[in-house]
Amino acid sequence: MAEFFNTQWPLIGIALSAGLILLAQQWRSTLIGLFFNYLFVAAFLAQPQFIKPDLTLLGVAISTTVLVKLIAGLSAVLILAVTALTFSRDYDADALDEFSLAELRRAARRAQRKQLVAPLRFADFVVPMWALILAAIASFILPRLYPIGSEEVDFAWYWLTLTGIFTIVTANDLLKLGLGLLVCVSSIDLLYTAIASTVQVFPLAMLGLTTIVLSLSVSYLSGLMYGRLKTLELNELYKR
Repeated sequence: MAEFFNTQWPLIGIALSAGLILLAQQWRSTLIGLFFNYLFVAAFLAQPQFIKPDLTLLGVAISTTVLVKLIAGLSAVLILAVTALTFSRDYDADALDEFSLAELRRAARRAQRKQLVAPLRFADFVVPMWALILAAIASFILPRLYPIGSEEVDFAWYWLTLTGIFTIVTANDLLKLGLGLLVCVSSIDLLYTAIASTVQVFPLAMLGLTTIVLSLSVSYLSGLMYGRLKTLELNELYKR
């Protein structure tokens, strides 16, 4: 039992955090899931069979490669957190003109009606729940049909890829769509690092850069969408 938790607890954390990203409806919960997902992926790759540690940080032996991955992932989380806070903050009424105030009042009335009618309906979780169940079944079956590396690597790769894709498909706002894309990039990063005989600097740098650029792109598009529609919900795009 002790050996199981010493080797498999990062895998359990990856499964739970990615599942939280898929199921959660609020941006705070999804960002918490993404934060812990990056931590558990780093802990999974920090095992000696994947990457040997080459430095000591605060008394803990860790690989420089894993540290760079962790920094890139946490930077993406920070960028999206600032974006979410920016477009969910309360505005100072004194700093707005009459047209902005009218738009703000209309948005507040729409949000209030939506909250009163359906604060959190069970129906909102039906499709993500079935997607999570399908991802779990496929993550256990596909490694046996199409093995790539070890069982742990195959499960982590398929699980992250499928939950990322299903998050994109079921996303109801732009931020969650970006989170699904980031999870897919994280799955590619994990697979390459875990199965590569020699980890090259250039592919790792490109994957880290992709993570940061993707989060910045989501932030920029969120600003454009919010400036035009006063919301980040994707269904509003089909109403205009």
